[in-house]
Amino acid sequence: MNLNVQKRIASEILKCGRGRVWFDPEREAEISRAITREDLRRLIKKGFVKKKQVKGVSRGRAREVAIKKKKGRRRGPGSRKGTKHAILSKKKRWSIKIRAQRRFLKTLRETEEVTRSLYRQLYLKAKGGVFRSKAHIKNFIEQLKERSK
Repeated sequence: MNLNVQKRIASEILKCGRGRVWFDPEREAEISRAITREDLRRLIKKGFVKKKQVKGVSRGRAREVAIKKKKGRRRGPGSRKGTKHAILSKKKRWSIKIRAQRRFLKTLRETEEVTRSLYRQLYLKAKGGVFRSKAHIKNFIEQLKERSK
């Protein structure tokens, strides 16, 4: 049973492509007898001819990835594009490092593990980029204490 003409007319009535026109397989005989636009409009009204829903791209996988990224996953070397500084700028890297060091120095001063004068020396060294990390500051202080003994 060739229903190409009916499909073409139905697609024009439904304002969609031929691929989106659906015919009820149990009513094919009745649909094949419909030769006018009025006949097809009647069949559409009865529900024997319908317009299929547009297929979309699912966002489900994208949502899963977004959740993982929010948790900090998928950030390994294989996912990175660009230089080390493109991922995290030199300035931002410095800001994070120096703030951590200054917080650490502040706690040392407040707990009186270092004197005010030593605090000032360490602060200026940190500002000058002498220390790589908090651990580096700890090692430096330990070495100073050993030398002073």
